[in-house]
Amino acid sequence: MPIVNIHPAKTHFSKRIEQIQRGEEVVIAKAGVPVARLVPYVPKQPRIKPPGGMQGQGFWIADDFDAPLPEDLQAAFEGRDE
Repeated sequence: MPIVNIHPAKTHFSKRIEQIQRGEEVVIAKAGVPVARLVPYVPKQPRIKPPGGMQGQGFWIADDFDAPLPEDLQAAFEGRDE
């Protein structure tokens, strides 16, 4: 992991970016004292739970969950005036 003082880091910034793109880390120093570390950006992956992942955790679905809605409520969802 190279340690680079601020001035050379600014002067050769594109070179430092290329190093980071290759997966390297670069330490930026001020008067030889490390002050920052540049690392490759890794986007967070969305965490997708597998089906049934909540099983046994107190989660339940009512027996009538998929029952038809009362007509007046269905009409309200559809924007009909009844």
